[in-house]
Amino acid sequence: MDDEKDVRIDKWLWAARFFKTRSIAAQAVTGGKVHGNGVRVKPSRNVQLGDILTIRCGDWQYVVAVRGISSRRGPAAEARKLYEETAESVNTRERQREDRRLLGPGPIAPSGRPSKRDRRLIRSFTGKEE
Repeated sequence: MDDEKDVRIDKWLWAARFFKTRSIAAQAVTGGKVHGNGVRVKPSRNVQLGDILTIRCGDWQYVVAVRGISSRRGPAAEARKLYEETAESVNTRERQREDRRLLGPGPIAPSGRPSKRDRRLIRSFTGKEE
């Protein structure tokens, strides 16, 4: 962890490994997927120790407290020292993960091209006869 005072939130999110690139982190912040202390933030906002960040990455939502400030992206073990996730956030994600597991896999894609019979059925269903 660096002893830096002024680190932009997009750079911190990238260094903490929530997003793969800094530009993706900036887009997420601009798109309203990151809130600092309950308020929507801009990418240029500086992160401070003790800030509570709500971060939405895809289907997952993280609520973290900032414990360290760094503008350098290091190993994952070092990145985990930059924040502490709340117990409620961890429990919510575990419940979501379990719900997904119980739902099972989604619809199965067809194995290949439709057969001649399948094509005829598709044409009769859509009403587009040749």
